[in-house]
Amino acid sequence: MVISFKEQMIRITKLTDYAIVLLTYVARQPQGECHNSRDLALATHLPLPMVSKILKALAREGLLVSHRGVKGGYALSRSPQETAITEVIFAMEGPISITECAAGDSKCDMEFQCPIRPNWQKINDVVMRSLEGIMLSDMIASIEWPAEVEAQQSSNETEELEVEEEQEQYANA
Repeated sequence: MVISFKEQMIRITKLTDYAIVLLTYVARQPQGECHNSRDLALATHLPLPMVSKILKALAREGLLVSHRGVKGGYALSRSPQETAITEVIFAMEGPISITECAAGDSKCDMEFQCPIRPNWQKINDVVMRSLEGIMLSDMIASIEWPAEVEAQQSSNETEELEVEEEQEQYANA
């Protein structure tokens, strides 16, 4: 008898993955700099509606701060060295748990009579401690954005300067 297993592993959702991509991009920029949804979507090649949804969720959970106005957008609420990846996962997906019973509020009928539940809780604790040790700063330390992303950012900065110069000229006229 041959047993076939799907190649399955513990996964985070696409939204969480993209949230980490967006935060890593923002973290690479000067601290306190605001980024709007459109520019982030262009820079990261992610769909604008998804970017908007993710940014709102991250702001709601306190990982980003939202600034209104012409130069408004989103900025990190604290430094990348102080932002654990577990916070991003929790913001996007809720509590992290290997199995349903390892997180606590389980709906499993076997929860209180399961002989391996304590082992799943130990495994869950080890995974949590590992993830808690990975900060946003660790995620940006060894990556290089594709050249077109860096070029897009330079282009956006140039466009912003041109708009500012036009506004100054209009104001002085």
